[in-house]
Amino acid sequence: MSKNALIITDGTELIQQAAKLISGMMTDVKVKICSADKFSGTDILPADYFIIGCENPKPDSFSYLEELLYHINLASRKCGLFSIKEKTIKYLLKMVKGCEADMCEPLLVVDGNIKAPEIKVWLKDLIAD
Repeated sequence: MSKNALIITDGTELIQQAAKLISGMMTDVKVKICSADKFSGTDILPADYFIIGCENPKPDSFSYLEELLYHINLASRKCGLFSIKEKTIKYLLKMVKGCEADMCEPLLVVDGNIKAPEIKVWLKDLIAD
């Protein structure tokens, strides 16, 4: 049975590049990438894994996503977070805390340098069953 993943981004260029690289490395998973401004709550329903990435804390496009994650229980889902800034990782961790998803260690893309080996290790933790 095929697994599904949803990657939600703020739509910024660097985050989109990282999302495409992450998606390309999830070879045994069907991946959908969407920007938060086009995200609908029903997008997350078929996802076995959901990944959220943004450049800066509290992007305007994340207001609906924040509200949804505050009110939904995703305890059976694996969640990954990524950003280029430490303070954004802290924001993302706080944002998803209430949904009770099974979290892996967040991925910090240091100096905007997206490295495939780091992503591969991070994904191994995320999609480990």
